[in-house]
Amino acid sequence: MTTTAPADQRTPAVLAAGTRLGVGLVLGGQLAQQVGAAVATGLFDRVGAVGAVGLRLGLSAVVLLALCRPSLRAVRRGGWPVVVGYGGALAGMNVLFYEAIARLPLGTAVTLEILGPLALSVLTSRRWLSVLWAALALTGVVLLGHGGLADLDAVGVGCALGAGVLWACYILTAQRSATTLAGLDGLALALAVGAVAVAPLSLAAAGSALFSPAVLAAGAAVAALSSLLPYALEAISLRRLPSSTFAVLMSLAPAVAAGTGAVLLGQRLAPVGALAIACVVAASAGAVATSVRRPRHDRP
Repeated sequence: MTTTAPADQRTPAVLAAGTRLGVGLVLGGQLAQQVGAAVATGLFDRVGAVGAVGLRLGLSAVVLLALCRPSLRAVRRGGWPVVVGYGGALAGMNVLFYEAIARLPLGTAVTLEILGPLALSVLTSRRWLSVLWAALALTGVVLLGHGGLADLDAVGVGCALGAGVLWACYILTAQRSATTLAGLDGLALALAVGAVAVAPLSLAAAGSALFSPAVLAAGAAVAALSSLLPYALEAISLRRLPSSTFAVLMSLAPAVAAGTGAVLLGQRLAPVGALAIACVVAASAGAVATSVRRPRHDRP
């Protein structure tokens, strides 16, 4: 059986290969997540956006609970409010995002949604460059409007922005949960909380259609692509990349979403829209790159 050499004994070539692999895993996880979102749009006519969210969260929760088997005793007395908040943010974020992509192109929805974490990064940074990143993001939104934002569905725009706010809340509660529970236990419990919260709405929206074999199969694919596979790839990549590099790569989500929407859903992107997405991606990447501490040489 082979063993992996400690990070300080690895050659530069081995470290470079590990970095390339980590970058590939992050991008692969993003692609899987956006493909899952594209697949989910095919469920909207059958079970609605809320029904699709219920399937995704419920099936993901079942798998992660079976794999992690989190101990309820491990949740400290003060930990349950964090887990419930974590699950509530996760459920609300997904419901609003799916309602957004039911009304907006995938790339546009993700571009508006990422403004939430971008705002969080800018507000928590104490560097003057944060003003530059905020201005660049605002430029992207203005360009997006010039490309037809006013003609987009107002409810969809509101849902995408609301999903961005809850994405920021999700980040904060996920970080808090990580200090309370080990591994993916917090995520497994949060998914279970979110699934329970969304279940009544899903059943009211879709009824028995949720349990048809075709819908369950599509729901399983969405759960695997949008939740399980990205989480696994991200966990592996974090062992090979500094957290700062990982955060910058996550900022590419709008570009990945726009490409996925163009290829799988036929959602053409105008040049102005592409420039708008590029501005938001650059602003997000710049904000996280300048707000994190200097990365350590050891791997997380």
